[in-house]
Amino acid sequence: MNIGRTLKMGMIGGGPGAFIGEVHRKAARLDGGIEIVGGAFDINPKKSKQMGKELNLNPARVYSNYKEMIVAEQTLPMGERMDFVSVCAPNNWHYPMAKDLLEAGFHVMCEKPMTITVAEAKSLVQIVKKTKRVFGLMHNYTGYPMVKLARDMVARDEIGKVRKIVVQYPQGWLATALEKTNNQQAAWRTDPKQSGGSGCGGDIGTHAENLAEYITGLKMTHLCTELTTFVKGRKLDDDVNCLVKYNNGARGVLHASQISVGEENNLAIWIYGEKGGLEWHQENPNYLHVKKMGQPEQVWKRGNDYVGAYSAAAGCNTRLPSGHPEAFIEAMANTYVHFADAVRASLTKTKPDRLAMDFPKVEDGLRGMLFLQTLLASAKSTQKWTAFKK
Repeated sequence: MNIGRTLKMGMIGGGPGAFIGEVHRKAARLDGGIEIVGGAFDINPKKSKQMGKELNLNPARVYSNYKEMIVAEQTLPMGERMDFVSVCAPNNWHYPMAKDLLEAGFHVMCEKPMTITVAEAKSLVQIVKKTKRVFGLMHNYTGYPMVKLARDMVARDEIGKVRKIVVQYPQGWLATALEKTNNQQAAWRTDPKQSGGSGCGGDIGTHAENLAEYITGLKMTHLCTELTTFVKGRKLDDDVNCLVKYNNGARGVLHASQISVGEENNLAIWIYGEKGGLEWHQENPNYLHVKKMGQPEQVWKRGNDYVGAYSAAAGCNTRLPSGHPEAFIEAMANTYVHFADAVRASLTKTKPDRLAMDFPKVEDGLRGMLFLQTLLASAKSTQKWTAFKK
């Protein structure tokens, strides 16, 4: 982590009652290298002003909409204006907001999924290349130290060629029609106009896809998918089941659900190679289970010296000694730390450290949209397998 000068952060979305926006603010500020200076926090200008007041921000930098924010911030000198903006609005706003910010010269951190169409995702890849701005995508589960350890173990051939990947993300919070009770988190996630073509798949299935590809370095090539909507009257899927083919010949199972009663955020992954296997659970994130053929199972524990000695990435993303749990906010903070280091490198025209570039980027967002495109096509197809399109 290269703190340098404190970066000035703006935010779009994350107004009163929002969940993920507040988590972004806490995570970004955790290590002291970022301060939030303003934003357009809600589509309702009164609520945006309310959020600014709660955050004790300068009222002049709390805006009624994001376009007003861009124009006003561009008039400020470098070092005073926002260095980057976090986009925490519903999915349908991600592309237009990120596009406008990048083209106006701002670096961007964006919630996932990155867009709602593959065409938008491809366009954003080109915009990032053209503007040379830093773009981060908040797949925060890749920020856990033991996920990085698992990735390094796969890369170092600890378990041999990967044969099988099982990844799951069951939740139970949408087991009833919560969107009909004025719950804003449920309302926009189940609205096709705001969420996109897939509900459960877009909201949490993309996390499962990203985690599997991040740890193994493999790419999904084909899906055989069933999407189900169990709650009567709901317009988008609330349960996803996929068989998966990977580019090295490995096979996999991916399932995500938001109607699994009793489940909270049970993201977990099992990776099996020719020589061994790995297992990680998001609800117990400080432990990585390592299984070698003919040997007792090992449990690697975050915060111990042997973890950092094996994996520099796991070590530099660890804050506390062993036995003091680190979890969700710290993982998101790790993503912000690396993103911020990349922004500072851009501002100073220096080359960022290799570990500083270890955060999800615009290309990962395109992968997520290709996954969703294939997911939807497969669910509608009468064929057994549907290939990813380029």
